[in-house]
Amino acid sequence: MKWLGRAVIAVLVFVLVAAVAGFIWLRTGLPPYDGTVRLAGLQAPVQIMRDRHAVPHIFAATEADAYFALGYVHAQDRLWQMDRQRRIGAGRFAEVYGSFALPFDRFMRTIGAYRRAEAEVEALPDDARAALDSYAAGVNAWLDSHDGALPPEFNVPGFSYRPEPWRPADSMVWGKLMALFLSDNFRRELAYHRLLDMLSVAELDDLYPPVGAPPTTLARAVSGPALDRLAASPPPIASQGASNAWVISGDHTDTGAPLLANDPHLSLETPILWYLARIETPTLQMAGATVPGVPFLLIGHNGSVAWGMTTTGIDVQDLFVERLDAEDPTRYLTPDGSAPFETREETIVVAGDDPETLVVRETRHGPVISDVNDDAEAAADDGQVVALAFTALQPDDTTALALYHMGRATTVAEFMDATRRWRAPLQNMLVADTAGSIGFVVPGLIPIRAAGNGRLPAAGWTGENDWVGFVPFDELPQVTDPGDGIIINANNRAAPPDYPYELGTPYAEAYRARRLTEVLAAGDRHSVGSTEALMTDSVSLAARDLLPLLLEAGAETPRAADARALLRRWDHAMARDRPEPLIFMAWLVELNRGLYADELGELSDEYLDFRPTAVRRMLTDAVAWCDDVTTDDTAETCDAVVAAALDRALDRLTADHGDDIEAWRWGDAHIAPLAHQMFSRVPLIDLIWDQSIATDGGPFTVNRGGANVDDIDDPFRHRHGAGLRAIFDLADLDNSRFVIATGQSGHPMSAYYDSFRETWRDGGYVTIAGTPTELAESGTGTLTLRPLD
Repeated sequence: MKWLGRAVIAVLVFVLVAAVAGFIWLRTGLPPYDGTVRLAGLQAPVQIMRDRHAVPHIFAATEADAYFALGYVHAQDRLWQMDRQRRIGAGRFAEVYGSFALPFDRFMRTIGAYRRAEAEVEALPDDARAALDSYAAGVNAWLDSHDGALPPEFNVPGFSYRPEPWRPADSMVWGKLMALFLSDNFRRELAYHRLLDMLSVAELDDLYPPVGAPPTTLARAVSGPALDRLAASPPPIASQGASNAWVISGDHTDTGAPLLANDPHLSLETPILWYLARIETPTLQMAGATVPGVPFLLIGHNGSVAWGMTTTGIDVQDLFVERLDAEDPTRYLTPDGSAPFETREETIVVAGDDPETLVVRETRHGPVISDVNDDAEAAADDGQVVALAFTALQPDDTTALALYHMGRATTVAEFMDATRRWRAPLQNMLVADTAGSIGFVVPGLIPIRAAGNGRLPAAGWTGENDWVGFVPFDELPQVTDPGDGIIINANNRAAPPDYPYELGTPYAEAYRARRLTEVLAAGDRHSVGSTEALMTDSVSLAARDLLPLLLEAGAETPRAADARALLRRWDHAMARDRPEPLIFMAWLVELNRGLYADELGELSDEYLDFRPTAVRRMLTDAVAWCDDVTTDDTAETCDAVVAAALDRALDRLTADHGDDIEAWRWGDAHIAPLAHQMFSRVPLIDLIWDQSIATDGGPFTVNRGGANVDDIDDPFRHRHGAGLRAIFDLADLDNSRFVIATGQSGHPMSAYYDSFRETWRDGGYVTIAGTPTELAESGTGTLTLRPLD
């Protein structure tokens, strides 16, 4: 026993020493923000001055050196994030993470995003290509010169690896990823295809009200086993984005110069997508939000022009069912006869397993995505495959060149002209300049179809629904200096219902846009301060619209009476320290279940969402939804459905939060997890680096807090929202305000890993400005990069 005890103590001591040593070793991966480094590839010395928030201010003599330095600081702070992005884009995730990642890799290899990125790099003109090359050289300079530990994610037992050198295509593929993440039209086609088995077109419009667009016109022209299988198991990457942006002219501001605000809504994770930075050269000035891995400013200002973006929801993807040639299944039918597939083999390396060979087929419409789950033999038996037409996969994509020139525009007119080169993702862009002009444009490729509207999969062999071109740039939605001096977009439709081209219907419900319009119209003179307040406005117009209807319906139990009394007094603000938002949202979820779960059956959980516009429609204009079609008794009334939904909601909330309704808090359920993509999946480690924080707002407030209702355990968890907020003061661009949701560093041991978290939650901001002298006095260090020779 004595020896056993000594052995146990020895093991514990060994584990402790190893843990301490490992901790110390991992801390060698923290990059220095001070000192001098000599590097090959520079033309002249560069100063990287970090302010007190670790935001780098890059002072360089040439643009090439500035891009080099940006690549260097991105690698210093966000190397694993950069490597993860390029691996996803290249379909090389399984090389590190094994068979778990195969579905992602198969899909990305099938659509060929990285191959297209490589081709686009080669087609760039010299100036834009030089920027990408200099940036890649900066990333690789850090990789070559860093002699400490790599970030912790590269050193996880069983998943450890060393990143490869950076290539320009690694930067370009990010645009393909964003186009994919911000476009889910083909998934909507698959959803419609499934739902039409049980719903009429009118009922589909009840479930998905065509917000700001004409009523849905659908006629299913094609079906089959391949399409059914794809609809039941679509590719693993789905869209989950939104945003707010508005710009107001100097006629409505306290300075007489425009104000522009933007807060793109994407997944809230750690590290956040965005990275703040500033560049100063004799010919180039940039400040704002970059994306690690990309050399160009995404949202920001250049001293003359400021710009922001929101996603459009416009339909840029179509599915085509291709009929195989019955005599030769290696060919498919076209309006002009049989044609061969374009084929290639992709080898996917799988950690811990044998490599997988994937045969990729493409048709005249695009890659065959049904092959991701099926094989050629199954397709031959079916006699059909499903191909994806997608604007981001079109040849000659010059989006990167557009971004390069947008950053050099000096007026709104020059900015709008630069966007002519933009292809995908299709974005609403708002812009203002220091001369007082404001503008809006939706640049990119919007397909023109020979017939149809792209809302259901089409027959590929007829040519009837083929794309025959794209909307000309001058006919895209756009405006400069409108008479009322205010431009707003919150993912609402960017064109009037009589717009001559088909745009599709998946637009965000208009609550955020309505709230922005309401607040901006109420004030005579807006300021940076009032804009800060509006960006974190948490008043829910969905609650304001629905509650009068809900509160007048149904019989009251004592508990329900207490809940209703609270809601009657509520100001509709989704405040984290109040019970009313929690009661309202739980009621809304249960009301959705009560209205359409019976009609959708086994698909009901898949299509469950908050859907306040649909709920209102079903309770007023389409009351047949209130009847439970699974019962033979007297038809249920809407009042009964509303009352029963409240009772179910209160049952759930009582079980989760106790009996005291007054003590319930929205913030107990509405928590931004800011989860790390690796460590948050590991028990115990997820607790050590837990970044979760209770937040205000909800899915339909300007301060948006998107949630996944299909998460049974955490249906109100704040998973999507404004990972970046930016306010541009065109009277003094140095007075512009920024904040990101986490911190500048992606290293969990850094003091700047989550340093913005509470500032972001509470609506605070920082500026990205200052002279070298000011930064030297108040910052966190100056790193000088010098040429090697």
